[in-house]
Amino acid sequence: MGIPGLTGFVEEHGGFLAAVRVRRTKLVIDGSSLYHRLFFACGADVRHGGDYGRFAAAVGAFFGSLRACGVAPYVVLDGGRDAADGKLATLRGRAAERLRTAHGLSRGGGGGGLLPLLAREAFVQALRRLGVPLTQCFAEADREIAALANRWGCPVLTLDSDFCIFDLSAGYCPLSHFQWQSICGGDDALGCYIPARCFSAEKFCSHFGRLNKTLLPLFAVMNGNDYVNLPALEIFFSKVRLPGGCCGWKGRKHVRIQGLLNWLSRFAEPTEAIEDVLKYLKKHQREEIRELLHASMEGYTPSDVNLEDFFQHGKYESQAARKSDLPQWVLDALAKGELSPFISDALILRSTFLHVQVENMQRSSAHSTALPIRQVIYGMLLKISHTTEAASPSKQINKLPVVCEFDRIQKTLKKTFVQAASLPTDFCDDHFPLDKLMEVPRSCRLMLLLETLGVKMTILESVPSHLQLPVAVTCYWTRSSEPKVKLHQLKALLLMIIFRELHRTTNDPDRTVSCFEDDSITYNQFPNEKKTQNTDFDLDAAHSFCQWQCCLQMGYYLNQLLSSPLPEPDLTRLYSGTLVHRLCQELKSAPSAENVFSLSPKMTQFYQDLLNTVKLTVPPDFFEKKIKTKSESCKKKKACSKTKASRCAIPETQPSCDVNRFASLRVDD
Repeated sequence: MGIPGLTGFVEEHGGFLAAVRVRRTKLVIDGSSLYHRLFFACGADVRHGGDYGRFAAAVGAFFGSLRACGVAPYVVLDGGRDAADGKLATLRGRAAERLRTAHGLSRGGGGGGLLPLLAREAFVQALRRLGVPLTQCFAEADREIAALANRWGCPVLTLDSDFCIFDLSAGYCPLSHFQWQSICGGDDALGCYIPARCFSAEKFCSHFGRLNKTLLPLFAVMNGNDYVNLPALEIFFSKVRLPGGCCGWKGRKHVRIQGLLNWLSRFAEPTEAIEDVLKYLKKHQREEIRELLHASMEGYTPSDVNLEDFFQHGKYESQAARKSDLPQWVLDALAKGELSPFISDALILRSTFLHVQVENMQRSSAHSTALPIRQVIYGMLLKISHTTEAASPSKQINKLPVVCEFDRIQKTLKKTFVQAASLPTDFCDDHFPLDKLMEVPRSCRLMLLLETLGVKMTILESVPSHLQLPVAVTCYWTRSSEPKVKLHQLKALLLMIIFRELHRTTNDPDRTVSCFEDDSITYNQFPNEKKTQNTDFDLDAAHSFCQWQCCLQMGYYLNQLLSSPLPEPDLTRLYSGTLVHRLCQELKSAPSAENVFSLSPKMTQFYQDLLNTVKLTVPPDFFEKKIKTKSESCKKKKACSKTKASRCAIPETQPSCDVNRFASLRVDD
């Protein structure tokens, strides 16, 4: 995020950051920056797929510190990509970088800023549980954050250097200098405060000969940001002599920044500086570059969206949202964070990014397993009609809408064109278009969810309601994963779910939803989550559990889109990557490890019930090892080669002629 090199430049010159005491104030928080910062600061596991419980605890501690100091937080999250898709190149670059990081972690490398798949959803759930006000903007949140902070005269908390450019009345506090774990002062909100540092635009500008603040947006655009990278400006930088800086793009980052700011300080206002820049460019480029520079600078003017209205009255009104022509209930759900930006990207751009995990890069992407669920989501969003179903199947499938997915193929980011699924008539005819989806009876919405996951409600009736969606997803994952889920992997997952349930009832009792009484003895004898750090990393198991998270993510999104016919599971108390990997290792070497609940017949029965529920959805011999003859292996290899060859032969511009409603077209970018 932000402007390349500017954060380091500000840190290098400490005088730009003034010491402040944060207390008894409103605070507008850049939610995207915060959940990244808290996840990597809390020591939560990355390689094993994420420990959402530890992350949620860090979120709780952070907002507890704010409350102790009388600080009223308002969290603002980024939404989907804007209709112009101006950041596409930046997003593709970041996705490719995450892919490299994931590959390094899969091979035993350390470090890397790779969030687990469900971190954002876990963060939103944690905020709701804490009662922290939040909103999700229709697109990127920066301008709306700036407008709200200025309306309230309070600071912004973020790590985005773009906020050095916005004209903020109370400045911005970098998260890296916000010492929320070191509260100072008295014991109450009147005396205690959080030590922090605040960026001062006045000090920053005075350092460059009283640089006019109105020139900062031009500096950001010329230096390059997430939206702007103008190769034509290379001519300018190669010809101009920057005072106190260097010539050309090749110089050290901070020197070039300082030189550009010194150069800009010569001008009274942006238009004058732009005209001087254009003198160095070819005549036929000048008008286009002038328009691009002016348009790009608009990105640093506070938005006209009034988020105060949302936080006070629940109304989110924006010009971009109105232009999108989306149903009002969809806009409302997006603004409340009840629908993911994934949904708006698919609806408006017909394009989505699938985030990589630490998985086996030699296999198909873990997201492949959840493809049929995504196709149902696309079918709901893009309103597929059944009027053509009487026609030939090939004509019908050619009319199905297509969504472009960015995902990995081995170690390379590629785009795949996926056809939406054809849905049951009740969800396609004129009685239930997308804008009236909430009028569809719950029984019909539940039917579509369960049909997509391949589960009947009768087998879920014995499962506690808050676990029904995860168990239904587990049934789907067990049947659909490739390679096939191993029995010890399934058992490890179910044992982990039960332990996390025990953790919830033991540490945060809620008798209205408990599926069993507090059993502290059983809880205390369970393997410790922290002990998994030194175990060998099983890449195949990691890939399988990545597939489960992909299925859970899309099942979760589909459930949200259908207005939660099944209760929403608490992700922060459901999954622990380190624990499920440890259990998997123990069960692989000693199957008797599943008897961990031997002291509690009730817990043993609960585990067996969950295991039997999943087994009911697969053939009786599903987990039995089959011995293949040599001739069978040869036939399978030949069949695989034939399939690969046929996939390669599909033209880039034509969809597959498969009449299967889950047919998709893969296209390499």
